[in-house]
Amino acid sequence: MKCTHTIHDHTCHHGWNNANAPAIHIKPGETIEFYTQDSSGGQLNAKSTLADLSKLDFSKVNPVTGPVYIDGAEPGDAIKVTLLEFAASGWGWTANIPGFGLLSDQFKDPALHIWKYDVSSMAPALFGTSGARIPLKPFCGTIGLAPAEAGQHSVVPPRRMGGNLDIRDIATGTELYLPVEVAGGLFSLGDTHAAQGDGEVCGTAIESPCTVAAKLELVKGANLAFPRFTTPGPVTRHLDSKGYEVTTGIGPDLMQGAKDAVSGMIDLLTSRYKLNAVDAYMLCSVCGDLRISEIVDMPNWVVSFYFPRIIFE
Repeated sequence: MKCTHTIHDHTCHHGWNNANAPAIHIKPGETIEFYTQDSSGGQLNAKSTLADLSKLDFSKVNPVTGPVYIDGAEPGDAIKVTLLEFAASGWGWTANIPGFGLLSDQFKDPALHIWKYDVSSMAPALFGTSGARIPLKPFCGTIGLAPAEAGQHSVVPPRRMGGNLDIRDIATGTELYLPVEVAGGLFSLGDTHAAQGDGEVCGTAIESPCTVAAKLELVKGANLAFPRFTTPGPVTRHLDSKGYEVTTGIGPDLMQGAKDAVSGMIDLLTSRYKLNAVDAYMLCSVCGDLRISEIVDMPNWVVSFYFPRIIFE
């Protein structure tokens, strides 16, 4: 779509810093087309192999395109970001990276899957010869503003002003509100995904560069404590038509409950579909959803993992 401004993917940074010079200044209400790199920062591509994964320089991961200075934005305001359109690239990658992910203590060896998909139809992406088909839903994994605290801050953890949220519903049509901490806001986005489950349990989704069109507006005096967003409609309809297989983890620790629920699903998938365990783990990351089902009946809480049956049916 035609936007007021364009920012190309070479205009990126690898950490949040309020001293970063703005790539552009805009007026509230203007639109921008962002070209993004994949979360490896271009270190992986559609022809990469497992050997390339071992060479990753983690100082270059999760680059974000920007920053954008929004005229009139001041601390206490909010930037309203409307995601207008995603143009996907047709390729992506999912990896198990040793030391990273919910079950890193169980999956210590690297694994890499390169995805190819049709951008004209956006038909489900095939997971090798397993028969698994992943419905696609492009979105921004990392989207946020600069923090008030001076200095360079890692882009990996999410923050009050946004950042690496990895919320799959920050997709086309979503309206996201981000709390402003510095003059101009200094907005950036990147880490685009073609699909992801809630939780991104192995640490990666279908990492896929996209072009993103967004409108940035200013909400004076919003005084938000944390980001919030509004979706344009249902958020699971592309997955829920065949129902779900669900495993649970139950106990006094939510993190352990999450691990137990995901481990249970990996056991189910390896048994039923003859997948190897790391492939099942990566599948869970790109399409399955972790949910807190109960957090009031102390001393034990219930975490559930929902795997959409449409993937194999």
